[in-house]
Amino acid sequence: MKPFIHENFMLQSETAVHLFHNHAKELPIIDYHCHLDPKEIADDHKFRSITELWLGSDHYKWRILRANGVAEKYITGNASDWDKFLKWAETMPYCMRNPLYHWTHLELKTCFGIDKILNPDTAREIYDECNEKLQSPEFTAKNLMLRYNVETVCTTDDPVDSLEYHKQIRESGFKVKVLPTWRPDAAMAVENPAAYREYIDKLAKVSNTKIECFDDIVKALLVRHKFFEEHGCRLSDHGMEEFYADDFTASELDAIFKKVYGGTTLTEAEIRKFKSAMLIEFGKMDADTGWTQQFHYGVIRNNNTKMFKLVGKDTGFDSISQVMTAKAMNRYLDRLNSMDKLAKTIIYNLCPTDFEVVCATIGNFQDGSVPCKLQLGAAWWFLDQKYGIEQQMNALSMLGLLSRFVGMLTDSRSFVSYTRHEYFRRIMCNLIAADIEKGEIPASEMKRVEQMVEDISYYNAKRFFNF
Repeated sequence: MKPFIHENFMLQSETAVHLFHNHAKELPIIDYHCHLDPKEIADDHKFRSITELWLGSDHYKWRILRANGVAEKYITGNASDWDKFLKWAETMPYCMRNPLYHWTHLELKTCFGIDKILNPDTAREIYDECNEKLQSPEFTAKNLMLRYNVETVCTTDDPVDSLEYHKQIRESGFKVKVLPTWRPDAAMAVENPAAYREYIDKLAKVSNTKIECFDDIVKALLVRHKFFEEHGCRLSDHGMEEFYADDFTASELDAIFKKVYGGTTLTEAEIRKFKSAMLIEFGKMDADTGWTQQFHYGVIRNNNTKMFKLVGKDTGFDSISQVMTAKAMNRYLDRLNSMDKLAKTIIYNLCPTDFEVVCATIGNFQDGSVPCKLQLGAAWWFLDQKYGIEQQMNALSMLGLLSRFVGMLTDSRSFVSYTRHEYFRRIMCNLIAADIEKGEIPASEMKRVEQMVEDISYYNAKRFFNF
């Protein structure tokens, strides 16, 4: 019987041990997609408790707490930090085989040096030890990033954001690069006319552009795109339920804009035309600046209307969509490619049956200019666990080049989620090592395998994004 969290956790062979410890473990982290608050980094935020650090914004944990019968008071409500932590400790024994069980204990080990198993009996001891350490300067937001050997972080930012905190971080001389990522979802969100008008007015103000038609929106966004570039941005990101590639005309787009800006609800066809046009314009911007465009698709958001009214968005009520979007995905990429405006692209699917779909799609548009110019994104959200990570890498191995994969990201709001990179590296090393052990990869190619592990862990991302 193997021990639980130890130096060779999840490494099932001597080859896996060798690959992880000698070629993956110590490499820096490039976290090219996350949801950290740049203000907390700029302020070098000091956490008042392990509850704030762990449970303050983690909707993964919130979903599990609700599933375990914990009242909302102890999740997003006004219960004390200790009471919230105790509920998490009481829930932990029921989390076996859920990735949160692994993440929780890896974070206790790597961040706080705690080997104890979290449960109701150990809760008080662990809570007090963590809180004591959090009072040390070594556990502020910036120092936690340094503790995990983070080299570059890309946050998620709206085109109207001031990026003042990114500037503050850069001017502070902080060793870690903290770069913005262009996330223009709100510029496409024409489903709600009132909210969209409010957003367009903000965009007009920050870009100093009068917006009266579709082209004016594009001009205003170009101003902000340039602003983001000046602040070190190298990636865009789009969160969508599906891809959009409907036909449209300039006159249709102007009419749609005037209609929605005037407060009239659009038809489904009008929404699709507008989103299709916006995606094309965003793609052209990214191609012209040499950015990488990212697409996170396949999520149905805010499904529980009762809880949305009570606690708002991003609180743990989103689901996997099963929309059929392969044709639109191919059509969208083909349109940009036909214009010579297809930027480097990463596509993340949320539905686990779509890994092969995305792999087959991106293979249509590799053009020889950059190794794997189009990438299958890392296992995302509900798929960010051992089975999903292996599933993603197996699909990529079958239909593409695993050796060119740009690797893992946290997609997290937590400063201790960098253990997800370690978790991924352990799983990757074990997966590749198993092929060597079975004779499916020749042992004589060990040097090449070692380089492959290093590339996926770090070097591929560094080269691909040009940080």
